[in-house]
Amino acid sequence: MRPLDFDYMLSILPVLLKYLPLTMGMASISMLLALGLSCLVAIIRVLQIPILNSLSKVFISFFRGTPLLVQLFLFYYGLPQIFTSLTALDGVSAAIIGLTLHFSAYMAESIRAAILGVDRSQWEAARSIGMSEGQMMRRIILPQAARVAAPTLVNYFIDLIKSTSLAFTLGVTELMGATQKEAAGSFLYFESFILVALIYWVIVEILSHIQKVLEQRLGKAVAR
Repeated sequence: MRPLDFDYMLSILPVLLKYLPLTMGMASISMLLALGLSCLVAIIRVLQIPILNSLSKVFISFFRGTPLLVQLFLFYYGLPQIFTSLTALDGVSAAIIGLTLHFSAYMAESIRAAILGVDRSQWEAARSIGMSEGQMMRRIILPQAARVAAPTLVNYFIDLIKSTSLAFTLGVTELMGATQKEAAGSFLYFESFILVALIYWVIVEILSHIQKVLEQRLGKAVAR
């Protein structure tokens, strides 16, 4: 059994960290887009808007029922064969689209549950003063639902960051892609992958701490 090459791990750490902004950038953009889309889908499901409600059910069923890797391949390799205008789609854009649609399907159900968890008296009070459905959602329901859904959404962001590691299958040199290249060049696979695992671990621990602080503050706000 050979000892770990710590010198090698320290030497490639700065190399890997150079790709961390791309990983976090893809995750952040995907999260923002997914949040907007999931809110829209959740509202459609709650209000049961004809036709759109049925389409949203199919959307959620498909993106929750198929593997993320298959979806990424579908967007990057499959769709350009049908729509020639998509041949210019690069790996980063395809990864962001895939991550956005995949996680928005999951987040939509969490947001829908949070919306439905708002006390019915709030809905009735809003309607009694003549608010439209849009005004009621924007001013009364969504702010209250956001407090309930926030910790869960942080969990999704954590999962999303880890899922960006699949982008290297599309030729994207992000954190995981850079690790794969370093490992292939040095043949020190264990050192390379244990190092990238530690990097992901640190990121997740930081976000988990933020989540705990957020839960505590929201709990105090609700207690008031």
